[in-house]
Amino acid sequence: MLILHTFLALLAGFATVAAILALATLVVGRFLHQAPSQTVPARRSYLGINLWINLAYSLAAALAGGYVTATLSRENPLIHSLALALIVLLLAAFSAVQSHIDSRPSTVSYPVWFTLLLVALTPCAVVVGGLLRLKILGVL
Repeated sequence: MLILHTFLALLAGFATVAAILALATLVVGRFLHQAPSQTVPARRSYLGINLWINLAYSLAAALAGGYVTATLSRENPLIHSLALALIVLLLAAFSAVQSHIDSRPSTVSYPVWFTLLLVALTPCAVVVGGLLRLKILGVL
């Protein structure tokens, strides 16, 4: 029964990350994916704003996912948050590699430094979410 509970805690944390990312991507796509013009300076400015907004909501989603996982785990919330961080790390790395292999001209391609930054920071945000839950519980 403990294994099932662990699985459900990890699933809930991952679902939280995925739901927040999907919702934020939809909202940001509505407002920011309308580049004002196709000139190179405007395109760079648009891409720069989009990068930082994407980073902000990705880190917020990861933080919330780590918090939810730590909240739902019965024993050792930090271990559960670390497990979710490992899952997020593997999926983010796979996504980064896949996006640079399959770059179509019709889609916006993010710079390599940005994808590496996401791969490095999102698992850290998951762990911080778990630590935040421990801090609220008074364990830390």
